[in-house]
Amino acid sequence: MESTTEPAVPYIAVLLYVSSSDAADYPPLYSEDVVLLYARSPAHAEEKAQRLGEDRRTTYRNDRGESITWRLLRVADVAPALDDRLTEDAELYSRHFTDLAAYERFDTSAADRPA
Repeated sequence: MESTTEPAVPYIAVLLYVSSSDAADYPPLYSEDVVLLYARSPAHAEEKAQRLGEDRRTTYRNDRGESITWRLLRVADVAPALDDRLTEDAELYSRHFTDLAAYERFDTSAADRPA
């Protein structure tokens, strides 16, 4: 059980979602959402991120009448915010990688921005 004496501090969670449909030719679409949450410990932050992701499950009909469902695929990361003051221009989250070409294949808009 979490201690209620610890102050809640800001955490950043990266949630991965996937969409599916009853349409036979529907290609899955993925979404990476970065969210701010407040928690008393890393474990509490993980629990909150998981619950938040699961609570955001939704199903709707698109303009063609197809059923579209978005669901949490996984919590990709939970980390303390880099700047807990959360003032204007605060740093929130950082991730590191070693393969720039793979990153640019993933984020095709990144290749169009100046270095």
